[in-house]
Amino acid sequence: MNSSFQDLIDSDKPVLIDFYATWCGPCKMLFPILKEVKDTLEDQISIIKIDVDKNQEIAALYQVRSVPTMILFQNGKVVWRQSGVVPKTEIIQNIKANNIS
Repeated sequence: MNSSFQDLIDSDKPVLIDFYATWCGPCKMLFPILKEVKDTLEDQISIIKIDVDKNQEIAALYQVRSVPTMILFQNGKVVWRQSGVVPKTEIIQNIKANNIS
């Protein structure tokens, strides 16, 4: 696995990975929602977008079979995952519910 990816998800701050594809319509719909999530939570979370076509190894490792798929990591562990477009309030609710720190 990509060691820099492991360094990212090992953070004690929650890290939300957005697995997406450039050709994916719902992925484009999720982008402004995730921007609002980041604007709301600011430094409480890191949000990273990963193109599944360019990062097939990481996508395969986490069994990402559809896009968009969001996976929330805390201290390197998966604490929440969801496929599809999800409303901002639901994303924030899940981040706060799983934020152990």
